[in-house]
Amino acid sequence: MTTAVLWLRRDLRLGDHPALAAAQDCADEVVPLFVLDDVLLGPAGAPRRAFLFRCLRDLQERTGGALRVLHGRPQDVLPDLVRRVGASNVHISTDAGPYGRTRDAAVAAALGEVPLLDLGSPYAVTPGSLTKADASPYRVFSPFFRAWQERGVRGPAVAEGPVRWTDGGVPTVAVPDDPDLGPVELPEAGERAGLARWREFADADLADYAEQRNRPDADRTSQLSVYLKYGCVHPRTLLSDLGEGPGPAAYRRELAFRDFYADVLWHAPDTARDEVQAPMSGLSYDTGPEAERRWEAWVTGTTGYPIVDAGMRQLAGAAWMHNRMRMVTASFLTKDLHLHWRRGAAHFLALLRDGDLPSNQHGWQWVAGTGTDPSPYFRVFNPVRQGREHDPDGAYVRRWVPELRDVAGAAVHEPWLLPGGVPTGYPERVVNHADERVVALERYAQVRG
Repeated sequence: MTTAVLWLRRDLRLGDHPALAAAQDCADEVVPLFVLDDVLLGPAGAPRRAFLFRCLRDLQERTGGALRVLHGRPQDVLPDLVRRVGASNVHISTDAGPYGRTRDAAVAAALGEVPLLDLGSPYAVTPGSLTKADASPYRVFSPFFRAWQERGVRGPAVAEGPVRWTDGGVPTVAVPDDPDLGPVELPEAGERAGLARWREFADADLADYAEQRNRPDADRTSQLSVYLKYGCVHPRTLLSDLGEGPGPAAYRRELAFRDFYADVLWHAPDTARDEVQAPMSGLSYDTGPEAERRWEAWVTGTTGYPIVDAGMRQLAGAAWMHNRMRMVTASFLTKDLHLHWRRGAAHFLALLRDGDLPSNQHGWQWVAGTGTDPSPYFRVFNPVRQGREHDPDGAYVRRWVPELRDVAGAAVHEPWLLPGGVPTGYPERVVNHADERVVALERYAQVRG
């Protein structure tokens, strides 16, 4: 009887799983494993940890209790487990993140003659595999997207026959209890829930996605990001279901953006913290007591700009934020409050249930003007204009900012212009956007010459 180990990380599903199919093909039985790694669990916020733990409980049930959950350093846990179960190989999905690559190299070395076999990744196109004709990486999305489309994406991986799971006689630790989430309610976790959400979105909202995706008041995005983050659903599965038309085309482009940011990080791991555009590291940011007061107003959703405050309160109350609002709130922090993008990116990762390092860090850099786009610093989002355009009747603001629920229509986006002034309980503006836009552009000019 031959045994293989399937070491799960960001691929918490049983369908469309190349590494699982490979393990099944080369062994009589498969030991599924998840390692509770403090290096990853420590920085993860409560929503991400809770969703992860719920995914693990779902997988324990679906593997008939065979899933082994062990705690420790992977380079210590894997060799010990392999020895105890007599495994001939270990199968993984490729992890293209900076820590994941270092960790997997350490595990491969610790396993010695037992191979660590990687197949598949959490992305439609594996990071690092798509380059220009001269083998250099892409730094701008549009040419990457053209190459991504020309290359195409393989169909879903299909395993032959049922998996013969085994626990290998190895004791497992209990999946930790969920951390306290306060008022946050997470969506149902696991592969079945992710696929059900995809079918619901595809049937009801995909056709109109191109028109509706920038409307936070409509609430008609897929909200599959958390399932993609943990690999409950693979983007290949979604792409195989997409038909033609503006909605599917727009959704396909968003999945390609996810691949693009992962590719950028693969080629330049330091950009998780450092500016993609090196000259922009000299950009001036504010510090001191007044800067900290403004930071606190941004974090608590009390800036006096309703669309910004609604986005930040959605983040705190739902552990999620509409993508348009992520851009609006990020622009306000970096270009109106003149605070460093790294602070905002870290705050997002601490609160988001779908906090994904490549998309989060490079999304922030794009908005801050330090990232992959050649000249985004000129794009200073006007919070009033963004509110009127993407929340035209003010429904999104009134949903998340109760102090303004009695203000009708689009007037909610400029409460300082109301006849009676700003409603009781809602703050005055922390800054004047028009003035701070000038400051932002002046600072950009100093860096760029």
